[in-house]
Amino acid sequence: MRKKACRKIWRRSWRFFCGLVRALLLALPALLMLMPVLLLLSGSLMSGLELSDAFAPLSGEAEGYIRWKFFPDYPTLAHYGKLLLYSPQFFTVFWNSVKIVGFILGLQLLLAVPSAWAFAVYRFRFSRALFIVYIVLMLMPFQVTMLSQYLVLAGLGLMDTHWALILPAAFSTFPVFLTYRSFREIPAGLLEAARIDGAGEFTLFVRIGLPLASGGILAAGVLGFLEYWNMIEQPLAFLRTKTLWPLSLYLPSDLEGQEGTAFAASVIILIPALFVFLLGRDYLERGIVASALKE
Repeated sequence: MRKKACRKIWRRSWRFFCGLVRALLLALPALLMLMPVLLLLSGSLMSGLELSDAFAPLSGEAEGYIRWKFFPDYPTLAHYGKLLLYSPQFFTVFWNSVKIVGFILGLQLLLAVPSAWAFAVYRFRFSRALFIVYIVLMLMPFQVTMLSQYLVLAGLGLMDTHWALILPAAFSTFPVFLTYRSFREIPAGLLEAARIDGAGEFTLFVRIGLPLASGGILAAGVLGFLEYWNMIEQPLAFLRTKTLWPLSLYLPSDLEGQEGTAFAASVIILIPALFVFLLGRDYLERGIVASALKE
């Protein structure tokens, strides 16, 4: 009996030890990933004097390295107040981002979802080859297609307008690929039964396709929001007027003495992306799992 009791205790201790090791192994990478966010939060709460002392080595006023504190000695919300109450240009770029991302996601919903439905449900000549072309286009980074996009947009007279950012993103192939996998999971027998009952193709798409593939559609929307809310290269390449810039490019014109405002702006930029991610986390996981399944 004593041996059995000792074995149970040893097993419990071993399980506790293994669980503790796993928790530590997961906590360390998570802490490293959260480090930049913690730096932003602490910097946005520091007073101007503390930030000046911290960045003194950069300006040559002191020797050595930057001295950073995760917990400010005198926390303050003055930088947020200055940004939200006395920086009208911040709200200009904020609404620019809302407009750009809203138009992109709306047009992607109108263009990508029907395209994915066509690829998933119907079989037509060269459909497979065309879908492979879609995948190849999805794998191309912006640096590869930047020149061709620039020439097309310049020819259409859309340079230095928000449409220079909206139209190329609206025809992105990634939401087509992600939504396609969700449509492929719909049983062909279900669609055939609906056709036999007299349902038209549009009815199949609206009443069966959209509800059953809602996870993939929402996952594409979440990923699209996270990508286009934070895009930097496209507006730098296609926009010259700073009043048209999105929020991701916002920084005070003169950073000297305004480091706290820059930190506060970075925190506020992060909040919408974090909010959307938390709301669509479940759909995002389903969409990614569905896109990884083989046909």
